[in-house]
Amino acid sequence: MASHPFPRLLALALVSALSLTCFAALAAAGEAYVRPKPRNALFVPADDDADGVTPQQVHLSMVGGDKMRMIWITEEDAPATVEYGTESGRYDASSMGSTSSYQFGAFGLGYTSGNIHETVIGPLEPGIVYYYRCSGSPIREYTVKTPPAALPIKFVVIGDLGQTDWTASTLDHVANSNYDMLLLPGDLSYADLDQPLWDSFGRLVEPLASSRPWMVTEGNHEIETIPIIEPKPFKSYNARWHMPFEESSSPSNLFYSFDAAGGSIHVIMLGSYTDFGGGSDQYKWLQADLAKIDRSRTPWLFALIHAPWYNTNEAHQGEGEDMRKAMEEVLYAARVDAIFAGHVHAYERFTRVYDNKEDQCGPVHITIGDGGNKEGLASKYITPQPSISLFREASFGHGELDVLNSTHALWTWHRNDDDQAVVADTLWITTLAANQACRQ
Repeated sequence: MASHPFPRLLALALVSALSLTCFAALAAAGEAYVRPKPRNALFVPADDDADGVTPQQVHLSMVGGDKMRMIWITEEDAPATVEYGTESGRYDASSMGSTSSYQFGAFGLGYTSGNIHETVIGPLEPGIVYYYRCSGSPIREYTVKTPPAALPIKFVVIGDLGQTDWTASTLDHVANSNYDMLLLPGDLSYADLDQPLWDSFGRLVEPLASSRPWMVTEGNHEIETIPIIEPKPFKSYNARWHMPFEESSSPSNLFYSFDAAGGSIHVIMLGSYTDFGGGSDQYKWLQADLAKIDRSRTPWLFALIHAPWYNTNEAHQGEGEDMRKAMEEVLYAARVDAIFAGHVHAYERFTRVYDNKEDQCGPVHITIGDGGNKEGLASKYITPQPSISLFREASFGHGELDVLNSTHALWTWHRNDDDQAVVADTLWITTLAANQACRQ
């Protein structure tokens, strides 16, 4: 049985109030935050005890409400099997999947991936820990906690993750957040054609991505094309990060949707770098997907994109404008509660907005492209600060979205401050489904 949300809600309210009070006191005292400097890039090798059939780069995603897709890589041939159970070392269920690989480049100078295995397991019970192993490996046992079947539920949101020492710091903070599911609005590995960096990224995130579902969408750094040699975009991303697009009737792994907390939440993962105009497959799919939602049963509606539609940073100014013009009206009519974006390497939170103006029935827009990437922070903002932009800061960090019940959610942004996660911005969000003025 799910715990009653109100004691947790009260505790979160007190924590957020105290955090913001301290933050305001520092600001009033003139102690301006010093933005962190860039840190070294990382490359994570395989473990010393790994052999050719040792599973590596294990990551999970939800498939429907009670199943998960396990993806992992072995250097040599190994079975695409997952054995799992609720006790360590005792696996009373198993599932067989499929194996694939891909080549990148040509003329004998290219890259060949390891064996990419994927298997769907379930049905799984909600809110409990499962123990599992991949390819029958006796030296690697993993655990995963399944998300709850009802509210409350906690999401972590991070964009533009990359592979630096700042990324490692962000992941440490996330590991301590007791979250249920991670949402990533694009720019994962920053491999940028250097394919071994995909393997490094998989090993870097495995401790977290193997223990909670990670739901991701693509960014510009996933495009990875080479004229004539590799003309088709997203080859590596699609091969390694298969999301549940089929279950939401999407024709593409680049855009999809899923439900969480027993259908109380619907999350739409949109593709900023595939066709989105009226008449495109994505646009038609989005219309059909939104038409299925009953807000009396699904009070919360969130969307993720990569290039933000609203942005007061000088970096990437206007790059999401074409998509905004194509799709904003559709999401506004559906009363989407919040839209999370990446791309700009900083944090920014807007008021509820529609068509460049404050609108009580529009979504809250949040840019969270500050996971720790190698390109550093975007520190130059347009002045004066527009009235629709309520908080902005060029710092690394991550966000947490606690959806407490059918009407209220708490958003907190945790800035990386000398490797400590510091709550620097907080917002209580009330679902638009509860706003009589916004009901159609």
